[in-house]
This record gives sequence, C-alpha cells and structure tokens, in this order.
Amino acid sequence: MASNDNNKFQAVIAHAKEYGFVFPSSEIYDGLSAVYDYGPWGSELKKNIRDYWWKNMTQMHENIVGIDAAIFMHPTTWKASGHVDNFSDPMIDNRDSKKRYRVDHLIEGYAETLPTAEASALLTQMDQLLAVEDFSGIKQLISDNKIKCGVSGTANWTDVRQFNLMFSTQLGSVAEESDTIYLRPETAQGIFVNFLNVQKSARMKIPFGIAQVGKAFRNEIVARQFIFRMREFEQMEMQFFCRPGTELEWYEYWKQERLNWHLSLGFDKSKYRFHDHVKLAHYANAAVDIEFEFPFGFKEVEGIHSRTDYDLRRHQEFSGKKLQYFDPEINKNYIPFVVETSIGLDRTCLVVLSESYTEEIIPKENGTKDTRVVMKIPPKIAPIKLAILPLLKKDGLPEIGRDIMKVCREEFYCFYEEKDAIGKRYRRMDAIGTPFCITIDHQTKEDETVTIRYRDSMEQERIPMARVKEIVKEKIK
Repeated sequence: MASNDNNKFQAVIAHAKEYGFVFPSSEIYDGLSAVYDYGPWGSELKKNIRDYWWKNMTQMHENIVGIDAAIFMHPTTWKASGHVDNFSDPMIDNRDSKKRYRVDHLIEGYAETLPTAEASALLTQMDQLLAVEDFSGIKQLISDNKIKCGVSGTANWTDVRQFNLMFSTQLGSVAEESDTIYLRPETAQGIFVNFLNVQKSARMKIPFGIAQVGKAFRNEIVARQFIFRMREFEQMEMQFFCRPGTELEWYEYWKQERLNWHLSLGFDKSKYRFHDHVKLAHYANAAVDIEFEFPFGFKEVEGIHSRTDYDLRRHQEFSGKKLQYFDPEINKNYIPFVVETSIGLDRTCLVVLSESYTEEIIPKENGTKDTRVVMKIPPKIAPIKLAILPLLKKDGLPEIGRDIMKVCREEFYCFYEEKDAIGKRYRRMDAIGTPFCITIDHQTKEDETVTIRYRDSMEQERIPMARVKEIVKEKIK
C-alpha cells in the first residue's frame, strides 16, 4: 500500500466521524473493537444504497420477491448448513503477546512490506496451501519468512488451528435449562428454509429469486480496515432457484448483471474486477468475487456463487421435510439448484465513502489558493439531495426558503440552513456530499428565480423557483 493511499484512507475515516457518517460504537466507553454506528448522514447513505439494491432486485425483476427472516433460527439449521462443522478460520497465536491472528491476515500484512513480485509469490503460495488446508505448511511459510507478531516482536508461534466464527447465546430464561442458539453468520439460510413458503404463497415458478437484506454476525478474531470487516454487518443477498443443469448459465448472467449494478452507481469501471476463487466452498461448483480497488487495495465487495442443490438437500435431510419443486414443463420433481449473489452493504458504503472523498485546491482571485473537501457521492444515493440556503435571515427570504422546502421534501431529502456566510454553508454541504444547493436572495422576490449551485463543478445558474423540484428530480435520475 502506498503511503498516500494510507493517508487518504485515514482522512476518509476521520472525515466520516467528523461529518456524521460513521462513529466508533460506544465511544464514550472507549469503543468496542470492530463495531461501528452510522450517524445522521451515514444512516441515510446506507438506507439509500439498500433501497437502490432492493428496487433493482424486486421491483425491476418480475421473478424475484423479498423476505425478512429472523436473526435467530433453530440450531439444527446451522448443523444442516455446515456452519457448525465447517465455518471456521485458520488461526495462529503468538505465545509471548497472547495475540491471535488469522493466518491469511498475518501473511497479507507481511506481504504489504515486500516488493510487488515477492508479495505476489508469497500470497500465491499461501492460497495454494490454504486451498488444501495444509496448516503445517502454512506455519512453515510463516517461519521461513520470519514473520513476527506486531505486538511482541517475536516469532514464537503456536500451531495453526481452526476456530469457529459463530456467536452463540442461550434461548430461555434459566441458563441451565436453555438451548444454545447462534446469531446467524449469514442471511442465506433464512431464505433456504422459507423456500417452499415463498414459492407457494407468492405462486413463483422456477426460475425465481428470493431477496433479503439483514444483519449477520461473525466473531472475527482480527477485524480491520474500518467498516470493511466488522463483527456485526449487513448483507444484501439474493438466492436464485433454477432447474438443475441451467445453473452455470444463470451464474454467468448474474455475474454480469451484478457488475452492471455496481457500475450504475457511477464510479470508474477500472476500479472493479472479477476474482475467481482459488478454493471453492464445499457447496459450490463456481464462485467469483467482484472486487473494488479501495485505498488499501482490491478487496471483495460481492460474491456470486453457484451453490448447486447443497443447501436445500441438506435442509431436506436434516428436517425430514421435502424441499422439492414440481416442474410442469418437464413433468418432474426435483430439488432446485441455486445461484447466490451476496453483497456487503457496509462494504458498499465504504466504496462510496472512499471513492467520493476528494481534496481540491481552488485558485482565488487574489492569487492565493483555497482547499475544499468534497464528497462526490452519486446524487441518486447522496444522503441529502438539496440544501436550501436563504442568503439572509430577514426580508422574507427564510419564508420563501421554507415554502420551497415544503414542496421538495416529499420527493427527496432536503436540508435547510440559514446560519453563517453562504461560502461556509456551501463548504459544509460539499463535505457531506449534497449535490445541489439553492440560494434565495433579493432577486428571488423580484423575479421568482433562485441560484442553483452544482457541487462537483461549483457552477451556478438562475432557475425559476417553481421548477426547483422538477429540475433536481431530473438531475438525480
């Protein structure tokens, strides 16, 4: 990672806190590691991304419907899905610092200090060893490269072991009599166990999809990079049920469809790439990540997986209930195959924050220079769409501003402010990513026009007051 990229990432984190996007959780108690709260503008941004995805999935596809499944599920769900036995990460402990590391994170951190060719060779070797679960080989790799603990500075490592990442809790009022249940580590299983409920109640014919947005929880030993990897996070998933034998066609379809959705946000195509999995999960016959180039490098934001019939078959086996579909076109019963699209909502927020954050130097008329920090958030998902700024707090200008606010706020999120000089107010709106500001001045009273200012170019023009809502709506689209 180049130092300037690291500097930019730290600036994004500081800006997110200062301007109400993301706060460390429980900060007055010194926070909780890898847990974050979304502030006023972060929660709006998150909602806008969630709504944009939901509309694209359910409203724009006739054969996809949504559900909202509970976080708590019957514990046998996780036995059937394989999470009880398989949902673990290889970890290693430093005996001197007592600090635990995920081995891939430990090696990746060391690789960042190496020249590109050496780093690439090391990571390739690591991927190959992890693919065959050669944990003694991984330990040898750490030893050969003299990788040390960042806390103790020693290489006194334990053997590599697997640790389950699920949070467990008790269901029931008396601990001794209670059953152990889990906080879900993914949202997909809530869709699979409701497959027949949805298919029958919504009268769905294969191929069809079920979409869901919801919280998931993973006891990440090393959670890092701000909101990129957290212990409590939100997923936007769609499971697409199809006829066996057609799954790889649908996999290719959803692979391209999902990339198109990311590109529709408005960021540079060169920032995205596909990364095929070296090691397939036990349930998959094809898997790819859509990666985005964050300030700390290319990392996954979405996974597309062809999950075969693994999930429904396992739930049928463990529940004793038939999870089959009768296909009238071929007059046959079968367990459908599944293609999954799974995107991290928090990671997508981080895509927007890190890619929108811009520092600009602006020449002034007297020959000096000014700087501005602007969040160039795509207007369709910006927290605030329009700021309404009367030039003065008197002469009837605030009243005109309030009238415009009443007309516009039913259509999109508006913000009204009359405090401070207009230049300062513009800068504040730039810093939270508001794409359009309108200023009401004395000319407004004469000819019923206002000045609209565009965030990215800082250009200004007079428009009719009566057309503000229409013009902003058009430009958001």
